[in-house]
Amino acid sequence: MKIDNATAAVVTGGASGLGRASAEALAAAGVKVAIFDLNEEQGEEVARAIGGLFCKVDIMDEDSVLAGFEKARAAHGQERVLVHCAMANRKGKTVGRNRETGELTRFSTEDYAFATQGILVSTYRVASLAALGMAGAEPLEDGERGTIVLTSSAAAQDAQVGQVAYGSLKAGVSGMVLPMARDLMDLGIRVNAIQPGIFNTPLLARNSQKVLDGLNASVPFPKRMGKPEEFGSLVMELVRNSYFNAQSIRLDGAIRMAPR
Repeated sequence: MKIDNATAAVVTGGASGLGRASAEALAAAGVKVAIFDLNEEQGEEVARAIGGLFCKVDIMDEDSVLAGFEKARAAHGQERVLVHCAMANRKGKTVGRNRETGELTRFSTEDYAFATQGILVSTYRVASLAALGMAGAEPLEDGERGTIVLTSSAAAQDAQVGQVAYGSLKAGVSGMVLPMARDLMDLGIRVNAIQPGIFNTPLLARNSQKVLDGLNASVPFPKRMGKPEEFGSLVMELVRNSYFNAQSIRLDGAIRMAPR
């Protein structure tokens, strides 16, 4: 897809981390970017910095997402690009022992259901609503109307202890790519996903230097965590290269996660 200052994009989770890097990369190419996030302070800051628009959106609430798309489209027109990075999760072992009491505990069905809403259901919600809007747009070169980039994870293939929800639901995101791409092929809408490994995001940066050094050393090559801008670079290639479709691509420095 050829992108320029007439192109509109929506980036969920754009206030920080991989979403922010994606928003910045798109804006640097002249794209009009709307950021969907719950963090108003950071979201507004990023939007100002890139000349974009901030929309306070809860991806787990359909009315909130619909209102976000309405605001973004009123300001920028129909988005041709969706990059979905936002998520909500809960973690825990299927069955484990309480460290203080030694009692056996189970990761509750309620916690798994919350993670399902925050990862898999929200991904479908945002992607399908974006696709509905894109489907009514005028076709571009090759009949393309839009492109969707989802965020899966390396954990979709080798999740660690305590990631039963995260790993299985990110696998669901990867599994969504092909059937959704086939559903949308006659409408000229492409669907791809990125499976990032360990990236140096603000969330990980909260760890001690010892933990960060261990994470860097765990990556085969290069011996470091991924940079958010490297994720943004792949987003741009998936947006621009119209022959990428129905792919879920690992971006991980060749890491394969150990059980712990």
